[in-house]
Amino acid sequence: MSPPILEQALAGRVRLAPLTVDQYHRMIETGILPEGAPLELLDGMLVGKDRSAAGGDPTTMGERHSLIVKQILLVSGSLSRYGCHLQSQSPIRFRPENEPEPDGAIVRGRPRDYSDRHPGPGDVLVVIEVADSSLAEDRTVKQRVYANAGIPQYVLVNISDQQIELHEQPLAGEGRYGRVTVLKRGENLRLLLSGGQTLDVSAEEWLP
Repeated sequence: MSPPILEQALAGRVRLAPLTVDQYHRMIETGILPEGAPLELLDGMLVGKDRSAAGGDPTTMGERHSLIVKQILLVSGSLSRYGCHLQSQSPIRFRPENEPEPDGAIVRGRPRDYSDRHPGPGDVLVVIEVADSSLAEDRTVKQRVYANAGIPQYVLVNISDQQIELHEQPLAGEGRYGRVTVLKRGENLRLLLSGGQTLDVSAEEWLP
């Protein structure tokens, strides 16, 4: 059941005041929110991260989710020669009201290039989400956020259906991607990197 205030908001009887990215960071800096809390800012709302197995405890990370994140990290060593790097479960800043923390993101340049800021939309080439119990949210809310930010590729690793859903051609303002390709075992995922370069990864490597 939704809290009464959310029911009122959905009915159009009250207006919620969303947080901005800057307000969110001030809450962390002043100790209102603990550093490293399992939260991310989506549409100005603090949303709990759900990396659990379907039907599992939402405060824990599922074993298959953990395995795939580790498998994704293996691509990191191949990226520096393409002028980019992989960050894992770290913030991407989409002002004014979104700061998601995807399971993986391929970012232009070197990690030290972001010593005093988080990457923004123009820095990010690929975002990767690993979805089990969070599949519905990742297919809708996260897809909209990433598409509106103009992220070239959104890779959704769908644990439940044992497939990778590759979203390309972002339609900013429409909250969706113009092309969605489903990849199964035996197929390759082609990642778009800096300067039009690409890197092929076996879908098998990113499926449990």
